[in-house]
Amino acid sequence: MELSRRRFLWLTSLAVRMARAQDDVTFSSDVQVVNLLATVRDKNHAILRDLTKDDFQVLENGRAQNIRYFTRETDLPLTIGLLVDTSMSQVKVLDAERGASLRFLDQVLRENKDHVFVMQFDLAVQTKQPLTGSRRDLDKSLAYVDTPTRRQLMSQAGGGTLLYDSIVDASTEIMKKQTGRKALIVMSDGGENGSDATLDEAIDAAVRAETLIYTIFFSDGSYGASTSIMQKLAKGTGGGYFEVGKKQTIDQVYGLIQEDLRSQYSIGYVSDKPPVVSEFRKIQLVLKKPGLVVQSRDKYWAGAPDSK
Repeated sequence: MELSRRRFLWLTSLAVRMARAQDDVTFSSDVQVVNLLATVRDKNHAILRDLTKDDFQVLENGRAQNIRYFTRETDLPLTIGLLVDTSMSQVKVLDAERGASLRFLDQVLRENKDHVFVMQFDLAVQTKQPLTGSRRDLDKSLAYVDTPTRRQLMSQAGGGTLLYDSIVDASTEIMKKQTGRKALIVMSDGGENGSDATLDEAIDAAVRAETLIYTIFFSDGSYGASTSIMQKLAKGTGGGYFEVGKKQTIDQVYGLIQEDLRSQYSIGYVSDKPPVVSEFRKIQLVLKKPGLVVQSRDKYWAGAPDSK
């Protein structure tokens, strides 16, 4: 009896080790998990928070994928980049942007978990505050977000609103190194003048960094404003587009962004076709219930195993 009992325990232990080994193979570091953040709204534009994994279907290049991970939790660390247009066309609205940004961060930032950086763009791109979890540091840095001085304007050579370059810099130099939920909040009138990067390159950089872009169109009516650019940046990354005007104040817009960030579904899958070459692949997140609208990115960067 004792021998049989020992053999049973040994076989049980062996089975557990084999199962663990199989898990290690299945979830090895070579496997790329594609993560999607999604917000779902009904026909009245109200956000839905009670959907389940079975309500979603993921298609990659038209092929159905198996959803392995699904959660409605928003407790993951949040990294936010505030990108502020400080070109001369924004001089009349800059004070309102600073004040609303401070109030937004005061409500959203969890100092022991979340991090924020502040970047301004005009004739140059400048990081005014590196990543920090300190409200005090953010308060100080936002006070120094300002339009170019007269001397800087006189010495200017080339373009004066490097919107695309700021998104590329924020995505590749900061966001790509972070994990968890990531979002850029871009406050601008959509004017672009002088960037080395193109609109498509800016979107691709954010997608590769798995970062959503929320754009806030804020204009004093100056020449060169473009809602189209702001809309494309948001749509191309699965973020959201908002306008400040008579119908919505900037504080109200920030309230909507905060609601969006706290109401996302996190969906993960492993492609049925591991990448052989590095490429962008199309993603379609489908809702099985009619009448609902999902907000999520429509592509991801599939990196081949030997790519950096």
